[in-house]
Amino acid sequence: MMKTPAGHWNPYVAGALVGVVGILSVALVGNYLGASTTFVRAAGAAISFVAPDWVAGNEEFQRRGIVFDWQGAFVLGVFIGALIASLSGKTFKLESVPPMWAERFGGSFWKRAAVSFIGGFIALFGARLAGGCPSGHGLSGLMTLSVSGLLAMLGFFGAGLLVANLIYRRKLS
Repeated sequence: MMKTPAGHWNPYVAGALVGVVGILSVALVGNYLGASTTFVRAAGAAISFVAPDWVAGNEEFQRRGIVFDWQGAFVLGVFIGALIASLSGKTFKLESVPPMWAERFGGSFWKRAAVSFIGGFIALFGARLAGGCPSGHGLSGLMTLSVSGLLAMLGFFGAGLLVANLIYRRKLS
């Protein structure tokens, strides 16, 4: 059995729990895991406070709606679950710039925020282009043994490895 660092969850246990959540999601709500429309709905709800007429006339918001639904509950549950895991493992800490980032790029919060925003935008654009998010294509796709789910996860992991290597590779002396 794989030894996990102190304070970290065993990946096999965590994976099994994700599987249980996936099964419960289908059994109780009738939907697979995913969150691709959550942020569209949240944006519609926020914008409706300042421009309700624009939201009412926007085709995307009318098609998706702006209500809190199972996907919103899923996103909230991910946050709560991560908080519980970090508190139970005594690994919770607030940090605006992770040490690994600071070592490579400096301690500027604004630089980190700008790069995070750009990365988030690229991920959002890709999710909208693909018609779903990594949790939908990857987790639910793999749970149903779909070829597209497997290809999506291979793409996510491959791109992640490539980008992490480009960003965090050791400096040449």
